[in-house]
Amino acid sequence: MPRRLPALLLTAVALAALPGCGGSAGAVSQAQAPRTAAQPSAPSAASGPSEAAAAASRQLPQQLPGLGPQTLAEIPANARQAVVVTGRSENSPVSQAVLYQRTADGWAAGQTWAAHNAKNGWTDDHHAGDLHSPIGVFTLSDAGGRLPDPGARLPYDQSRSGFYIGGTGFEGESLAGSFDYVIAIDYNRKTGVSPLDWTRPEGESKGGGIWFHVDHGGPTHGCVSLSAAHMKTLLRTLDPSQHPVVVMGDAASLAR
Repeated sequence: MPRRLPALLLTAVALAALPGCGGSAGAVSQAQAPRTAAQPSAPSAASGPSEAAAAASRQLPQQLPGLGPQTLAEIPANARQAVVVTGRSENSPVSQAVLYQRTADGWAAGQTWAAHNAKNGWTDDHHAGDLHSPIGVFTLSDAGGRLPDPGARLPYDQSRSGFYIGGTGFEGESLAGSFDYVIAIDYNRKTGVSPLDWTRPEGESKGGGIWFHVDHGGPTHGCVSLSAAHMKTLLRTLDPSQHPVVVMGDAASLAR
């Protein structure tokens, strides 16, 4: 299938070629240290292995935590993997991400990872260059990056030139390495092709190039960024047969 390379774009502070993240990226603050999700207290040893397993199963939520009926209704019925990205507030670039796996007993949560989103926070009506990340539920179909495939289950397109990024972010930090690993978020994009494909089904004004990519220490132009280690975990875990999605937005919006 043909793959087009996008035009080179600029960062907010210094020149940098940015094929993704809404077209450009920048940074103003340092990422928070990763935090692990709270774990339920273990049953007593006297309860035995089978009772302990049953108790653990009863504690798994049947619906993804923190999501309201409107958001839950957008999640495809066949989705068995979900990355929930929850922003600190509507206008904050700081967020956290949790990878959930649907099991027979409910949604099992992984660790809570520190993340960044767009500089100006979140919006229900994303447009190119608005420095907001789009709120919603989006499928995850394709991946790639400058570095070799680390064992991704999604189709992976390695391109050192196509995923090139240089320059600095909003406060002068280096953007080098941000596109070492990328997972395309299926917002206004053609699926089944490289993240580098610049097709915009809803038109150029609605933006695009919204990705998961490696965190550079601050907010993005529109993407969600995670540490390189957590990006590799996502790439090795997200499975097309499980119909993975990302659920993303500020906490108040996701609770609708």
